[in-house]
Amino acid sequence: MKPDFESDRLLIIDAHTHLWLKQDTFVEGEHIYTMPDGRAMFFGEERQMVSPFMTDGRNTAEILISNMNYARVGGAVVVQEVIDGNQDAYLADVQARYPDRLFCCALKDIDHDNLILPEGFRGVAVPAHRAHRHLNDAGVMTFFKELERRGIILSICLADDLKQISEMEEVIKECPELKIAVGHFGMATGKHWTAQVRLARSKNVFIESGGITWLYNSEFYPFPSAVGAIRKAADEVGIAKLMWGSDYPRTICAITYRMSYDFLFRSPLLSDGELTAFLGGNAADFYGFGPLPSLPYIKNMSE
Repeated sequence: MKPDFESDRLLIIDAHTHLWLKQDTFVEGEHIYTMPDGRAMFFGEERQMVSPFMTDGRNTAEILISNMNYARVGGAVVVQEVIDGNQDAYLADVQARYPDRLFCCALKDIDHDNLILPEGFRGVAVPAHRAHRHLNDAGVMTFFKELERRGIILSICLADDLKQISEMEEVIKECPELKIAVGHFGMATGKHWTAQVRLARSKNVFIESGGITWLYNSEFYPFPSAVGAIRKAADEVGIAKLMWGSDYPRTICAITYRMSYDFLFRSPLLSDGELTAFLGGNAADFYGFGPLPSLPYIKNMSE
């Protein structure tokens, strides 16, 4: 029997979300910026970046927490991406205001940023899938060693590229105590995704599923191939090394926030214990979340 979705006993933590006050940045020479009605100019194309009721494009902590409360998600990890611009100033304030519900990561663009850690963060996000600099470059390796020394968690997304995977293997060897979360479930629709997953055979490396519903969007709810990928990864490295992530808010343009995890209850491929670990238990231990609120089920008007 699957865990009872209406039960107060199920701990849910989202290991991959994004926040910003405004998108206004340049990536590869292209201007990415907020537009009205939840849209953004994205690499020369107008895209629905957030839900259309977010008319000013502000993707705030308060909106995320409201969604979390509705979907009964106790805690969330806020990572960053270069396409949203650096949100360190905002997220430092968010971390100070919501220390029990949110775990915020500073952004480091290893191609362009000075590799000095801002104060007030317990994690750093490195979107390496957009980087040209090698992960085992001496300066980058020194930065990773400093994260290890200070007990800072590294959240990293990798290209579907065996070269980056081999570079990460060197990072893991050189920084054996550095806690690493690999994002986007190793780009599960890519050619080399299981090689990314196998990085989690090292004791301090975990895999989070941020964006897995986006990767299988053409299949749509209840995403049977996404569940199959989670099953395959669990068979490779064990369910204890895997964490659920939504990639909020971009994914809720296609599905609701609650749908970004409740599709897992529609499949027989994961046991009760595996779901409990994947949806929150593993992330609670990895990120060091303390007690989280018991969130009541709120009945919809349409029910």
